[in-house]
Amino acid sequence: MEGNMLVTGTNRGIGLELVKQLAETTGEEAHIYACCREPEAATAKDLRDLSTQYPGQITIIKLDTSDEKSICAAVKAVSEQVGSGGLNLLVNNAAINIPAQPAPMSATNKQHMMDVYETNVVGPFLLAKMFLPLLQRAAESHSPDKDKGEEMSCRRSAIINISTLLSSIEKCPETFPMAQMYSYRSSKAALNMLTRCQAEDLKVHNILVAAIHPGWVQTDMGGEEAPLSTHDSVLGMLAVMSSLSQKDCGRLLDWQGNRIPW
Repeated sequence: MEGNMLVTGTNRGIGLELVKQLAETTGEEAHIYACCREPEAATAKDLRDLSTQYPGQITIIKLDTSDEKSICAAVKAVSEQVGSGGLNLLVNNAAINIPAQPAPMSATNKQHMMDVYETNVVGPFLLAKMFLPLLQRAAESHSPDKDKGEEMSCRRSAIINISTLLSSIEKCPETFPMAQMYSYRSSKAALNMLTRCQAEDLKVHNILVAAIHPGWVQTDMGGEEAPLSTHDSVLGMLAVMSSLSQKDCGRLLDWQGNRIPW
């Protein structure tokens, strides 16, 4: 990966590890915009420490993906910094899961459904829409020789939506007993459709759009029983992102590159 990259939900878990590994592997030729709701809060200390460890490589941006004004302010802040290169990679990682697991129908109410949809679907929609001029700029200014002739790649211009195996309608009978999670599952299934729509819409601009399932990961959401560490999950996802090309546009893949059915 290279160029200007933006990741949402970076104060902990997968988002924080994405910023860490991107900073470790990209070097000074790349710049990472790490977004979180409260950059000055105690919950973002690890992110602030990381930005200090990699001076000049990481810029922390205040962003609440459920707040349109906050998104507008973040887009403005990034636009003023990226310059003529535009934005090469947008990773929509920020997401919420309410009520608490297993979140059966009986414990889930209208507000839960609306809040989760707003953050997990509307947020990524607005970010893609508002950052589109910068993504187009990156796609247009890209040198084809960098990608061995590929028209689409994460090095050129891409949107990666962090989805989940739990979003798969076909796989639901297998995964439902683990956790019912009505609001989360529904929102991520909608995110998959958003991915498919934007993949069709933006291919004319050579902007790659895909969704990735990070695996069952040891995070606040995944719990301690999860078999995957954030390090291994992100290591796998970055390898998958690096290999994506036009044939992967609009697909849902897991952290090992395997295709997941809708």
